[in-house]
Amino acid sequence: MLTSKVNMKRANIRFTYSDYLQLPEDKRHEILDGELYEMAAPNTRHQRVSRNLMMALIQHVQASDLGEIFVAPYDVILSEENVVQPDQLFVRKERLGIIGELNISGSPDLVVEILSPGTRSKDLEIKRKIYAAFGVQEYWIVDPEAGSIEVLCWTESGYRTEALAHRSGTLSSPLFPGLALDLAEIF
Repeated sequence: MLTSKVNMKRANIRFTYSDYLQLPEDKRHEILDGELYEMAAPNTRHQRVSRNLMMALIQHVQASDLGEIFVAPYDVILSEENVVQPDQLFVRKERLGIIGELNISGSPDLVVEILSPGTRSKDLEIKRKIYAAFGVQEYWIVDPEAGSIEVLCWTESGYRTEALAHRSGTLSSPLFPGLALDLAEIF
């Protein structure tokens, strides 16, 4: 029996922020370079790491009056075809004007993504390129499996690793003067 191959063509549809606003609110989504991605709810380990990191960062940021920390779900509109919901983000005090009533319009100074099996490749590849293209000054990649945080700093040619700390280490960051983050308290 002969079977014929059907030439399947895919429409070149690009999603925009206007499309994003029409999506049901019972699920989380992101638009990356015009492609729509649905996001699963984070697991328990992810939630614990996120909570611990958020508490440490908020304490440092408030004590030093540096700006504001936000956590997902919270829309960051980088462009019409790039709408993200990072796990955490930071906006310096002198740039608070990008914070609106419903979202952030522009690049935060720091974006934190906590890796999970379902988001690992997207966070390490696609989002890394997008954050660099839009000039996010620091991108922290938190890996609960490895118990590590990598601090990437923006350069005109992409990100470079500024710091990499593991479970028993201490992390510092150019954005947060005086920060000595004890990773044992995070993981």
